[in-house]
Amino acid sequence: MKYQIVPVTPFQQNCSIIWCEKTKQAAVIDPGGDSERIEAQLAQLGLTLDKILLTHGHIDHVGGAIALSQRSQAKIIGPHESDEFWLDSLPDQSKHFGFPLVNAFAPHQFLNHGDSVDVGEQSLQVLHCPGHTPGHIVFFSADAQIAWVGDVIFRGSIGRTDFPQSNHNDLINSITQVLWPLGREVTFVPGHGPISTFAEEREQNPFVADQLFG
Repeated sequence: MKYQIVPVTPFQQNCSIIWCEKTKQAAVIDPGGDSERIEAQLAQLGLTLDKILLTHGHIDHVGGAIALSQRSQAKIIGPHESDEFWLDSLPDQSKHFGFPLVNAFAPHQFLNHGDSVDVGEQSLQVLHCPGHTPGHIVFFSADAQIAWVGDVIFRGSIGRTDFPQSNHNDLINSITQVLWPLGREVTFVPGHGPISTFAEEREQNPFVADQLFG
């Protein structure tokens, strides 16, 4: 599984283009905006967009999904249905965060824990990781040992839990009980900021380091 990060929106959200080297089939994870920039990068890489994958319903992660889907015919997949209220509130999110208007939409498919999503001949595991939002999911490539974690965890930090239906305890449980068992060697791409590894966060993250739970 190959990937390239394309920062989008004023929030510099880490949209990721991921693809199967053999088939050149691609998916875009969390196209929060700047869809034309994403399309240009897909063209430069010689890829065919097959799917649009969403980790959760916040506008900086989903704001460009409809435009990208309409122009490419790629289906929008994810997040978990518990984030449907966030997708319904996109017009209000647009005003609140100063984004161009994004209309409410429903994905072609919601995802559940244990589902899998194919990208060409590669496969991603779907992990339900509530806390930042109730329907947040993570995409994990076991072959590449890479996880796309949205706003669950960052290098040196964790997702905010001051939004409607956020839950701090759920977030900590998602990290320590769902993500950590994937293995210390896993590299993760967060929704914002630099990539890291689970090993580094278990040693140094002031919110979820192992020493906090000894």
